[in-house]
Amino acid sequence: MKYKIPLLFVLILSLFNCSSKQTINLNSHYEVQQDTLTMADQNRNRKIPVAFYSPKTKTPVPNQQLVIFSHGYGANQGGDYLIYSYLTEYLAAKGYFVVSIQHELPTDDLIPKEGKPQIVRMPFWERGTENILFVLNELKHTIPSLDYKHLTLIGHSNGGDMTALFANKYPDLVYKIITMDNRRMYLPKTRHPKIYTLRSNDYPADEGVLPTSEEQKKYHITVQNTSINHGSMDNKGSAEEKRTLNSLIEKYLSEK
Repeated sequence: MKYKIPLLFVLILSLFNCSSKQTINLNSHYEVQQDTLTMADQNRNRKIPVAFYSPKTKTPVPNQQLVIFSHGYGANQGGDYLIYSYLTEYLAAKGYFVVSIQHELPTDDLIPKEGKPQIVRMPFWERGTENILFVLNELKHTIPSLDYKHLTLIGHSNGGDMTALFANKYPDLVYKIITMDNRRMYLPKTRHPKIYTLRSNDYPADEGVLPTSEEQKKYHITVQNTSINHGSMDNKGSAEEKRTLNSLIEKYLSEK
């Protein structure tokens, strides 16, 4: 099985050969450079397409924090890791190194629609957490200068369920999680990592997914209701909805 050129060389090219790459001027602090590649997890015989969004700078961003993003379910159509660019580009323009992972491949089974989601979908979420872990470990080897002590995971819908599961399984690896209307996987009831969740106005979460009011106070968990539809949290959202989500997420990232 053939894969694309090794990650180390792709990252070197993407980070230093900026003239050949796409740049996006967001009228913010930095211009943004976008690159895509396909990683290969040989132990699982799995390809993992990823997109990198990074500030275009001549000198490194000091103490640059890493954000890993996981998309919502796309029925294995592909390209879902690119349809949240309003957010990934915005965060990169603020100085973050953002990685968006494509979790579904055309050859994967579709997520079951029948049965208890916390049971029948768990293998799909487990695969997503292993994708995140693999990407994280690869980055630690190839870009050791990033601030891995303050890793933030963000995920929408099914990607938010993966994010919540990762925080439950590997709490020592992540500093914050921000879920965008995950509905099935139970959020951790803990102070570490820090937990934030943005809720839509049209779909409720399953019972027990969200912490109670008492748990929110006890563990300092933020549950933020919005007027945004579940399906409008990607690039389909209006300009105002995108501004709202960007502003809230930037606020959560900046909190100590």
